[in-house]
Amino acid sequence: MGCGWLGMALARSLVAAGHKVLGTTTTTEQLPTMEAAGIEAHLLRLGADFDAPAEKLLHRLLQSADVLVLNVPPRASAAGAYPALLRPVHRAVAAAGTQHVIFVSSTSVYPDEPRVMHETDALSTRDAASDVLRAEGHFVPRYGQWKSTVVRLGGLIGPDRSPGRFLAGRRDLAQGNAPVNLVHLTDAVGVLSGIIKHGVWGHTLNVCSAQHPLRRDFYPAAAQYLKLESPTFKEETGPSGKTIDSSLVRSLLPYQFQHDDVLKALAHC
Repeated sequence: MGCGWLGMALARSLVAAGHKVLGTTTTTEQLPTMEAAGIEAHLLRLGADFDAPAEKLLHRLLQSADVLVLNVPPRASAAGAYPALLRPVHRAVAAAGTQHVIFVSSTSVYPDEPRVMHETDALSTRDAASDVLRAEGHFVPRYGQWKSTVVRLGGLIGPDRSPGRFLAGRRDLAQGNAPVNLVHLTDAVGVLSGIIKHGVWGHTLNVCSAQHPLRRDFYPAAAQYLKLESPTFKEETGPSGKTIDSSLVRSLLPYQFQHDDVLKALAHC
């Protein structure tokens, strides 16, 4: 569910590996692109547009699938809207007897504190303070109905998403001493595919590059790589910002990250 920038890359990878892939999108314009990539494409919108025919379609798709990759990012809206948006998917997963779920989440669930963050530093319960954590909690089965893994991705970079454009030309930015927590599209797809291939279920996993240069060093270098105006940062003393630890996924999954050096990864964005 959700064949956008990341979803399409993952779907193409799975098709290339010989899997049958059913994909959903919220825009009719995306359907021909999906079909051309060998994906069985369906239009499906959650929220106010989710009606009885959409519910029937979702149930049918889930009955046909061995694994649901749920890749629907939060929308800027009122508190509680994201768990509510995904609640029909949770009901459909239970009703269809889906066996495996990957919930694509974000490292934004961790507090912005100057320390290393492990998976246990943010718990995905249904009554958590964070909307994203509550949404994660919908898909962590309480009674063993299905097997799931939550994947918390760092900030995504890659083709058509070069970090040199993120802050180019901006002035007096805060948190220059904060580390960057980024992951290249290739590694995000590699990990998600690997979870399916090797059956790595029952975990919450941080997925992030191993190197974490400071924002004041990384973003000027990224802008210069594109020959854009470098951002500037305020003078600050002391550390700031979290550092995402991704050692757990590396210990569980036989996947070799391709872009652990995010500065070298600029050439692949």
